[in-house]
Amino acid sequence: MSKKVLLIEDDKIVRENTSEILELANYKVKSAENGKIGVKLVKSFMPDIIICDILMPELDGYGVLQIVSKIPKLEQIPFIFLTAKTHHEDLRKGMELGADDYINKPFEESELLRAIETRLRRVEAFDNKIPLNKILIENQLHSNSTINIKDFDYFLSQKEVFKYKKGEIIYCEGNQNNFIFFIKRGLVKTYKNNYLGKELITEIYNDNQYFGFESFIKNMPYFDNSKAIVNTSLFKINKDEITSIINNNHHIIYNLIDILVSNSINYKNKMLLLAYSSVRKKTAESLLYLLHNYPTTINNEISISRSDLANFIGVAKETLIRTLHDFKEENLINFSSKSVVIIDINKLQKIQ
Repeated sequence: MSKKVLLIEDDKIVRENTSEILELANYKVKSAENGKIGVKLVKSFMPDIIICDILMPELDGYGVLQIVSKIPKLEQIPFIFLTAKTHHEDLRKGMELGADDYINKPFEESELLRAIETRLRRVEAFDNKIPLNKILIENQLHSNSTINIKDFDYFLSQKEVFKYKKGEIIYCEGNQNNFIFFIKRGLVKTYKNNYLGKELITEIYNDNQYFGFESFIKNMPYFDNSKAIVNTSLFKINKDEITSIINNNHHIIYNLIDILVSNSINYKNKMLLLAYSSVRKKTAESLLYLLHNYPTTINNEISISRSDLANFIGVAKETLIRTLHDFKEENLINFSSKSVVIIDINKLQKIQ
């Protein structure tokens, strides 16, 4: 039986041409010139997939998606945006609302048909409870795409979990870069060593965070080291897998850009602190950063060893201890051998 496609597109030429393409591919097609008509059609037509423009009169594509996703019988229908809008904010908004994919106009016929076929095959596979690894293999045979971001948990469930004990090295500077790492549970630090062996922690990562992707994107060996701070379990996503995910889910590119930009800003700020700021300023700024980003922060208490804190700030351990004592006397913090409790955030922010 032919699968049913609902096409919602206000441009008459695009709508008619796209309908013709789909009909030639043996799909049963109904079309609507705006979102309001599209919502009415979806309830009576009950399509297997919806292709929808974003900018339309009466009701835009976001509105259509919001309405459809709240109807129990329709919420599982794959939804693909057909759009000329390519801004990051637009893509993110659609994905947060539950869109399955984006196709940018103008598009190739094969791109449209491949996207539809991939989504329909996945729905059919899940309905029949076909294992995900079989879905991925079959999809690779039919196209260059594999998984959708909504399938990410299933994808990870098929992968081996790698476990590292506290203090165990995950990779070293100069190692060949073959993976992006995704932390299932734990705590990982990345760091550099100078020629004297002095360690500088570049970042700390925790549950559901990626690391090691900078070298992957640059296609070069790792330029830092990584080590488990506590017992850690993680997934390794290889180059073919991540490339396939990105090719099939273009919005992920923007997520990676977000991470890279955030890391770049953090690195620049850290280098400025190291180069130009006083020890007090570096310590205060680093404590505030950890307070907002460190995963084991509870009740303003940062659980971190004295050595790791000194290496994160970029000062000698003895210098750190003196500075912490000064802050304690000023009633800014309290501390023990394994943690620091922030008492006065406002005063820490004003330290120069």
